[in-house]
Amino acid sequence: MAVFMAILGLVLVLCFCSALLRWNEVRYRKKGLPPGTMGWPLFGETTEFLKQGPNFLKTQRARYGSFFKSHILGCPTIVSMDPEINRYILMNESKGLVPGYPQSMLDILGKCNIAAVHGSTHKYMRGALLSIISHTLMRDQLLPKIDEFMRAHLSNWDNQVINIQDKTKEMAFLSSLKQIAGIESSSISYSFMTEFFKLVLGTLSLPIDLPGTNYRRGVQARKNIISIMSQLLEERRASKEIYQDMLGCLMGKDESKYKLNDEEIIDLVITLMYSGYETVSTTSMMAVKYLHDHPKALEELRKEHLAIRERKGTVDPIDYNDLKSMRFTRAVIFETSRLATIVNGVLRKTTRDMELNGYLIPKGWRIYVYTREINYDPFLYPDPLTFNPWRWMDKSLESQNYFLIFGGGTRQCPGKELGIAEISTFLHYFVTRYRWEEVGGDKLMKFPRVEAPNGLHIRVSHLTN
Repeated sequence: MAVFMAILGLVLVLCFCSALLRWNEVRYRKKGLPPGTMGWPLFGETTEFLKQGPNFLKTQRARYGSFFKSHILGCPTIVSMDPEINRYILMNESKGLVPGYPQSMLDILGKCNIAAVHGSTHKYMRGALLSIISHTLMRDQLLPKIDEFMRAHLSNWDNQVINIQDKTKEMAFLSSLKQIAGIESSSISYSFMTEFFKLVLGTLSLPIDLPGTNYRRGVQARKNIISIMSQLLEERRASKEIYQDMLGCLMGKDESKYKLNDEEIIDLVITLMYSGYETVSTTSMMAVKYLHDHPKALEELRKEHLAIRERKGTVDPIDYNDLKSMRFTRAVIFETSRLATIVNGVLRKTTRDMELNGYLIPKGWRIYVYTREINYDPFLYPDPLTFNPWRWMDKSLESQNYFLIFGGGTRQCPGKELGIAEISTFLHYFVTRYRWEEVGGDKLMKFPRVEAPNGLHIRVSHLTN
């Protein structure tokens, strides 16, 4: 009898689950929508998307083509894997295709962050951001700070086994904080960094506000960061000093044409740190990995940087002209970003019902512009799975239509050159000081973030040893 009841219970559960799935499919079966599956109510196919990543999307494309519907990260979503359509979406924000980031990201990064706003507000906030990373400020203020920081950060790695993932994460965070808060960065770095890492984890999570969830931790981390930043702003206003850093520029209302309130300043700081942190840290880590695995590329890179060192005194910092001369370094950074695919795609949202690719997309639906597969297109990048920085020595590749590593249209990453400067300076001091070897076969994951779950450990020794 007990066995019969257990079997009956199992059958009833399976019937209930099947009915739930069926109901959710019927619920989204509107005329004109692309083909696809919607998964479970509320959760949709988020679990499969986050666990399987590219394999899940490839399976769906094999079944439904390169333009299909799904339900991921809490909302009904169209996934576009077509290069032509993706480029159209990224270039036509004014036609009702505005940023559509998940609710978790909007809640944690703030309503004033430039990824959330659009139209005139986006133009204004982007202008404020560009004003603090301009060519002049890069040359005169930011690059000297980056150089000073990188020298110190890499100063004691000799004869050590280090986790390069942890070191590049610290590097990306602390370097950004130094540029933003200058002299005060050291006093707030520990408390800020602890909260910032929680904030990052919370942005890619389901917006379920329950104790113990990454979303709850991310929201609380945002509150704590706001408290830290608000106190810093108050102290600066009370001191009446002039600060030569990003925060000083944003607070200098009399000198700047961009007049931001405290909420906008804090959201801009959070956005700047968030957007630069992952790309800079992960690209730096993966460059170390790829250079280790490809000695010829490392030899060429080291040759470029030793030539720069020979032109300078031992303690002379990297300057803007040195940065411009690092052609192979730039190629290494682009090839690392392409092959590792640090950014898999971007999200947009429809502001009205619209026709796209012959289908009717309802108002409020997200569109996941999935750009990952473009990076491995053999027509654009011959032998695409091979690490080949030399392909980027042809400058025309950087300007071709499907070069979307840094986004596209009016949303192209405003901090692109700043990030390249940070990674280039890191590589300069790393390859001119040290040689290294991997310790063990640390596992790498490529989705939803590129990371080494157990770290990426290397044994570092002095270059002249």
